[in-house]
Amino acid sequence: MAEHRAKHAETAFRILHVSTGNVCRSPITERLTRHALSHRLGSARTSGLIVESAGTWGHEGAPMEAHAATVLTDFGADPAGFLGRELLDEHVIRADLVLTATRDHRAQVISMGHSAGLRTFTLKEFTRLVRAIDPATLPDPEEAGGVVERARALVQAAAALRGWLLAPSEEADEVYDPYGAPITFFRSIGDEIHQALDPVVTALTGVPAPA
Repeated sequence: MAEHRAKHAETAFRILHVSTGNVCRSPITERLTRHALSHRLGSARTSGLIVESAGTWGHEGAPMEAHAATVLTDFGADPAGFLGRELLDEHVIRADLVLTATRDHRAQVISMGHSAGLRTFTLKEFTRLVRAIDPATLPDPEEAGGVVERARALVQAAAALRGWLLAPSEEADEVYDPYGAPITFFRSIGDEIHQALDPVVTALTGVPAPA
């Protein structure tokens, strides 16, 4: 398995978003990430970046919540064809970057082993760390294989900064669960996720969001 991961890492970079049921937060984050990457790079250049999601208590085969689909549509992202997944060892093993909704999810992923600690962050934690990284120190995304190499370097740089840039509060790294809440709360969570993803996608691609 380790050999397969090493071989696969040469050509692709996998981002895994994790929440609880994999029907609200992580589907929103997965599809918003895909949408943003495609918007910044074009579909041809995103082929090396694979974005997936799963849930620690994932509803295997379930569609995303209707309000989550509405939020994605609001942002112009595509909710079609999504099916929930339960988080498995193989998902963690394959992932080059794991972004979780909460600190508890992060702890659960790390507890699974597979040397996941250095590549697992909460989404908001990773955003905070990425903001502190000088993009000039990362590989040029325009070079062959540059986006994948840049993503790998970004994770290493973020891991190195983790002990130096702590959250101002425990709540600062949390994306709260909107399951069962009205559409207004889903939209507020969608906005939180969108804002947290923007600097991450900019750092990954080297392309800022359009004004």
